[in-house]
Amino acid sequence: MGLEQEIRQQICEIGRRMYDRRMVAANDGNLSVRVGKNEILCTPTGISKGFMKPEDICKVDEKGNVLEAPKGARPSTEIMMHLRVYEKRPDVQAVVHAHPVFATAFAVAGIPLTQPILPEAVLSLGRVPIAAYGTPSTTEIPDHIEQYLPDHDAILLENHGALTWSADLVSAYYKMESLEFYAELLYRTRMLGGARELEGAALARLYEIRNNYDAPGSHPMRG
Repeated sequence: MGLEQEIRQQICEIGRRMYDRRMVAANDGNLSVRVGKNEILCTPTGISKGFMKPEDICKVDEKGNVLEAPKGARPSTEIMMHLRVYEKRPDVQAVVHAHPVFATAFAVAGIPLTQPILPEAVLSLGRVPIAAYGTPSTTEIPDHIEQYLPDHDAILLENHGALTWSADLVSAYYKMESLEFYAELLYRTRMLGGARELEGAALARLYEIRNNYDAPGSHPMRG
C-alpha cells in the first residue's frame, strides 16, 4: 500500500472519529492533508465524515484546482480556508475543520477561549481567538483567519465552528479534541461559579516549559 492510500484511509478514520464524537453532524466539517509540493488531499462536499471511503477523497493543487475526484464528486466548499493555512504556514501538513458542540457554542456566543485553567491547554493551545464571521465557501473566512495563522494552531470561527492545523493529520485532530475538551471544561466550570485560573509563577513556568520544549507549530505564548 502506498503512502497516499494510507493517508486516504487515515482521513476516513479521523472523519469517523469526528462523527462519532459529535464534532460534526450530517455532512459538516472537512479535512485535508498536504501530500506533495502542490498536491493536497481533501474530503469531498456532500458526504458525511462518518461514512467516507478512501476512494471518495479528492485531490487539489495549491490554488484549489481539482487534480483528482470521483465521478460526480467535488472537493469541500471550504477548501479555500485550508489552502490559506498551507500558504501562510509552510510547516503545516494537515488541517481539520469541525463543529464540536462546546467550542462552537463559544464561537456562536463570541467568547474566545483565553482563560488559563488547565496546564495541557496552556501548553498545547494557549489562547484560542475568534476569527470574524465569514460566508462559507467564499474568501471571507480565509481573509479573516489569516491574521491568526502565524501565532496560533487553533482558532474559533465566529458563528461557525473551529479550525486546527498541525504537522500531520493525527496531531491536527488531537488539537481539535483538546480544543473541545478545553471549551467543555470552561463551560462546566462557569456552571459551578467560575474557574480558578492559573496565574503568576505557575503560568510563567508553563510558558517556560513550552518555549524550552521546542514543540512543532506556533503558540501565542511562545517567546
